[in-house]
Amino acid sequence: METCRALLVDAFASEPFSGRAAGVVPDAEGLSASQMRAVARELGADATAFLLPSRSADRRVRYFTPAGEVDRCCHAAVAAHAHLHEERGIDAGTHSLATNAGDLAVEVTPEGVVWVPQPRPTVAAIDLDYDRAAAALGVDPAALSDVAAELPAAVASAGPSFLVVPVSFLEPLGGAEPDADAVAALADEHAVDGVYAFTFDALSAESTLHARAFAPGFGVREDPATGPAAGACGAYLRRVGAFEGEAGGGSERPVGDRVDARGIPAEMRFEQGHFVDRPSAVLVRVGETVRVGGRAVAAFDGSVAVPADEDDGIIEA
Repeated sequence: METCRALLVDAFASEPFSGRAAGVVPDAEGLSASQMRAVARELGADATAFLLPSRSADRRVRYFTPAGEVDRCCHAAVAAHAHLHEERGIDAGTHSLATNAGDLAVEVTPEGVVWVPQPRPTVAAIDLDYDRAAAALGVDPAALSDVAAELPAAVASAGPSFLVVPVSFLEPLGGAEPDADAVAALADEHAVDGVYAFTFDALSAESTLHARAFAPGFGVREDPATGPAAGACGAYLRRVGAFEGEAGGGSERPVGDRVDARGIPAEMRFEQGHFVDRPSAVLVRVGETVRVGGRAVAAFDGSVAVPADEDDGIIEA
């Protein structure tokens, strides 16, 4: 039986078994859509990047979840380019990537950090029922309402949309015990894909904030690393002026050495995943555009059987 090389690469991580796993098939030319779906199901990651030649870009990618094809996937893009930089020696710099959503300019730094541009963000403050949100998240309502005057809840999007909910300190956020059904109902009410709760009271002094993401819209109880949500939160922080003045709730807001006119750090580090034993670090830059970045490391490298083609001769564009 035919086989192809396949990897599991942990994105937004510097060591294996942390961050968020993505499948990477570095030589996918000749695979049909049905074969890609089957390989993605077998790898079991929530997304797999299949790399292909391209006439319009440096390379083409198709993303498949176990359920089917999707147009975008930030963590799989990070995983794929980190692998290409580490093993195949693609140069540091900007690389064009053809996707179903259009061509992207992906940057790889000499240190191996991969930066992926996000869609234009939107941010809208909302009147959140904090008692209900606290019950859904399994936290004391005061942990949300104590910071609401300075940092309102909002619906923010840089691709998928998230309900962004500031929390006073790490202790209540870390101790949160979400009710999955209640979180899903809260997300449905606000027409978002998930809830992104964060606090400036981070574990690491290098981190801007600590976040937990609950994404019932994607069938994910808790996500260890969420690039689009981090990008949306970065846009939110800029919109609400989060780095202007004193921090609420007693937590400090690190601003770094370089800031823009609104006080936003040139680069932010969002830690996530510690409470599901998959620590991650998502980097965010917010300016005219939003970019999300991170490192990645391979946890598995092997081959997978390619099943018979079930596409009945249909040629994929």
